[in-house]
Amino acid sequence: MRSGVIAQKVGMTRIFTDAGEHIPVTVLRLENCQVVGQRTAEKNGYTAVQLGAGRPKVKRLTRAERGSFAVANVEPKRKVAEFRVSPENLIDVGAEITADHFVEGQFVDVSGTSIGKGFAGVMKRHGFSGLRASHGVSIKHRSGGSTGNSQDPGKVFKGKKMAGHMGDVRVTTQNLRVVKTDPERGLIMIRGAVPGSKGGWVLLSDAVKRALPDAAPKPGAFRKGAGEDTKPATQARPEAADIAAAEAQSAETQSAEPAEGGDKE
Repeated sequence: MRSGVIAQKVGMTRIFTDAGEHIPVTVLRLENCQVVGQRTAEKNGYTAVQLGAGRPKVKRLTRAERGSFAVANVEPKRKVAEFRVSPENLIDVGAEITADHFVEGQFVDVSGTSIGKGFAGVMKRHGFSGLRASHGVSIKHRSGGSTGNSQDPGKVFKGKKMAGHMGDVRVTTQNLRVVKTDPERGLIMIRGAVPGSKGGWVLLSDAVKRALPDAAPKPGAFRKGAGEDTKPATQARPEAADIAAAEAQSAETQSAEPAEGGDKE
């Protein structure tokens, strides 16, 4: 089980295949998606990575949030989310996940907040057909009709589909295909529609009902943080011949220098 990513919805467009077929896609952008924390079984009872994305206004962060980001030595993030992972797929704190974390043709699940529609009737909210257009129906063509029975049971059952607030709820769309990725610009193109409005944040993860492709990187595709040392852990030791040559050159230089306290004219 790998980590997912936090992405921002840019909008929808279409791309063309070599055969001339056009595919409608939703463009998602990774904006500085970094690992800001880890959850381990020894300390927390489960294994997960905590990701952050976006750049917020620092004045809107609480003191606790500033402290947590300072401990992780990462920039403050606008959106934070956790992803359960297997112990071998933990990613170091400070690593930035790139768009090639997902491969082309892979299936993913996308979770986001749907667009709010406000108060809506039963025809728009639940797809009711409405009442008849004639034969005695007066000014109630788009109503929901009867909501309950007579004296027995004498109540409206819970969960009855009625008019009310529509949208602005958590929605997960499963088994969407990744059409193309652009790691340099941090773009991921998903076939079809993705829940949420333009500029909204979504959580993108491997599909739970489809097998993970063999080409998918494990634990993931990421680059190290700017503060980490990228030098190799061990350096090649100089050879003995090089050391001897350096010592001989140093001795010749010292012998060529004039001795102190010599005769003066």
